[in-house]
Amino acid sequence: MSELLFAAAAGVPMAAGWSLHALRLRRRVEAARRDPLTGLLTRDAFTQRATKVLAGGRSAVYVIDLNRFKAINDSHGHAAGDAVIAATGRRLTEWAAVNLGTVARLGGDEFAAVARVLSIGDLSWTLSELTRAIEQPVTVDGHALMVGASIGAVAYDPATDDVDLSTLLRVADEQMYAAKCSGADWLTALDLTPQSVTVNGRRVGRRGTSGGTEAEA
Repeated sequence: MSELLFAAAAGVPMAAGWSLHALRLRRRVEAARRDPLTGLLTRDAFTQRATKVLAGGRSAVYVIDLNRFKAINDSHGHAAGDAVIAATGRRLTEWAAVNLGTVARLGGDEFAAVARVLSIGDLSWTLSELTRAIEQPVTVDGHALMVGASIGAVAYDPATDDVDLSTLLRVADEQMYAAKCSGADWLTALDLTPQSVTVNGRRVGRRGTSGGTEAEA
């Protein structure tokens, strides 16, 4: 019996070591799934969670691009720009929690989200709340920095619609760009079919495409 107890006791440090290793591994995996500046999901992790949200009921997909961000970076420096991005991430996280959604930082000052909506009227109210949250001033070194956003959205009902997340993001991106060009806070799509020509799956004119001429952020 004493030998068994000794063997069990000797195994405790090993078990504890494996548990600590597993915990560290999980933390590294989770960190790789999140943007280091905002804590928001990266694109791949967002795709997994957003697909589940869409399958669960009536939802909307959003693409959000900040306005006046380049001017903030140029006038106040990249640290101020990072503060604006981080603040936007916190605001989007709070908004998503209220609306049973998930949010990602796609890169730069661009974000994507999927959240529950019950109707077109609910979508309009949700977009107004989202715009109001993002457009609150961000205070950096005593300066109140004003930032806006152009938002594109598209509603989705799994009971009647048969398109994937990638298509919905393209449609929302087109609406975001139209909003930015027109000066509107947000626009919603009336059709689930993308209208713009694409290069390697990205809207022509979008930042990152060859010859892109995206509207001034």
